Amino acid sequence: MAKLKTTYVCQNCGAVQSKWMGKCPECNQWNSLVEEVIEKQSSSKSSYNQNYIPKNTPVILSNVAGIETHRFETGIKELDQVLGGGIVKGSVVLIGGEPGIGKSTVILQVAGILNKKNKKVLYVSGEESPSQIRMRADRLNVTADNLELLTTTSFEDVLSATAIKQYDYLIIDSIQTITSEEIISGGGAVGQIRHVTYRLVELAKSTGLTVFIIGQVTKDGNIAGPKVLEHLVDTVLYFEGDYSRGVRIIRSVKNRFGSTDEVGIFEMSQSGLIEAGDRAFFDKDSSQASGKVICPVLEGTRPFLIEIQALVAPTFFQYPKRNATGYDNNRLAMLIAILEKKGGLNLSGADVYLNIAGGIKINEPSADLAVCAALISSFKDKPVPYTMAFAGEVGLTGEIRSVSNIQGRINECSKFGVETLYTNNKHEKSKNIKLVNVKNINDLLKL
Repeated sequence: MAKLKTTYVCQNCGAVQSKWMGKCPECNQWNSLVEEVIEKQSSSKSSYNQNYIPKNTPVILSNVAGIETHRFETGIKELDQVLGGGIVKGSVVLIGGEPGIGKSTVILQVAGILNKKNKKVLYVSGEESPSQIRMRADRLNVTADNLELLTTTSFEDVLSATAIKQYDYLIIDSIQTITSEEIISGGGAVGQIRHVTYRLVELAKSTGLTVFIIGQVTKDGNIAGPKVLEHLVDTVLYFEGDYSRGVRIIRSVKNRFGSTDEVGIFEMSQSGLIEAGDRAFFDKDSSQASGKVICPVLEGTRPFLIEIQALVAPTFFQYPKRNATGYDNNRLAMLIAILEKKGGLNLSGADVYLNIAGGIKINEPSADLAVCAALISSFKDKPVPYTMAFAGEVGLTGEIRSVSNIQGRINECSKFGVETLYTNNKHEKSKNIKLVNVKNINDLLKL
């Protein structure tokens, strides 16, 4: 009997090693290498078989008939925007996120909408029983009389079901629970996930079946199993948000049929995910206090208002604290140093806390001016009216730099009653709100 050949695959990054190691040399993760059996390679030097009949042959690009990409709108505008306008037939969409954040909820809502529009949907679950899915559907008020359920962990059962009956949409919840008999390894292993996903992509491209795949994430925030999934599928959506407030954000990080970096904003309720729009991050009716500033930011091509909250308080420790939630700590430390050096504020003896309301995380430098305004407001204990907004990048010399898509930010500010926008876009004009040029930090302090 021939000896089986084995390799050791990292369950975190997918790197392959010839022998077991305590720590993966690629991603430095401990105890992540798992033994997997691979097929014995042929000893023949030549891999070409003269009797082999190829499945496909090369074609001339100019002879290929172009087709208009057909999209199907789900009826959930926020989700359609992230997908680039709707679902593309024959595409494979990967949805990742932490447990309990709403992946199964939104996909069941989408399945109900598709079923109401006479689309044939097969929902495959390897984690829940049909009665559990029915309970969740009743709670979400999803009435899908013809929605078909298949509870299995066998990929061969999925192939058999799709071969017997032609479906328009296939939902896999989740990919970590599905195993194939063709691979000798446990469920959730990188080899299994890679093989099953590859076969699903092959099935979608050959039959026109649209596939939704739900993937769990690791503690580092990456989809478990790995980057191999992101390379295979057409679209990758990530769920993130604030559990305490019920805010959920669907972020597109890869989309072969549309723009990337788009976001959809939802709120989690008892009846499922509902579209929240911009109101999830900005509450105009909340109490006005020092340290609260409004800022228009961009996520992809979409502008929306956020509320930046700052607290500057005397410290009782030898080293003052610098803590930021939803914002980069290093950038906060840089802005504090600029305010001290160029603005003359004595923040070295104060604890500084910064929070982006709504649970959103921002990396855009256009929020620098608003962060500085919030710090100054809290330090001087002077409230900033909600009729004012700030947008600008702060340089190390204290100058304020212009921001992109200023017209979109202006339009978003006007929707919420903002009357004045402080920025440094000199050549921009607006009929809706007043634009005030701020050249440097000293101009901001004089306001």
